[in-house]
Amino acid sequence: MIVDAKDLLVGRMAVHVAKAALLGSEVHVINCEKAVKSGSKAEVVNAYIHRVQRGVPAKGPYVHRKSHDIVKRVIRGMVPYRKEHGKKAFSRIKCYNGVPAAFAGKESEFVTFADANVSKLPMYKYVTIERISQVLGAKQ
Repeated sequence: MIVDAKDLLVGRMAVHVAKAALLGSEVHVINCEKAVKSGSKAEVVNAYIHRVQRGVPAKGPYVHRKSHDIVKRVIRGMVPYRKEHGKKAFSRIKCYNGVPAAFAGKESEFVTFADANVSKLPMYKYVTIERISQVLGAKQ
């Protein structure tokens, strides 16, 4: 299963991806930097900045800064990753920025979820994962 994350709400997309992985499918999420998180830009970005500044750099908590790692971390929250079947399911999930060369000619196989589209938001306040990643200082 190849999921195109462009203009999808990251949390709602993560539910579908986690469910497919738990059922045994190999899931590839592409265009992770174009996924969106709902809320005003200032509030969402400040929440991530606060998460980075919390704690001690030597001890943690460690916060992912790259777009595909942020999305994978959200998906991990939907999977029981500490249990054996959850570890196997989480290992079947791969996240990519952009479209890898292996999937370039397979546009017809890309899956998107209608209930996770950004157009379903009652308000149009959202920020892309790419913007969050840039603010956190990721080197893409």
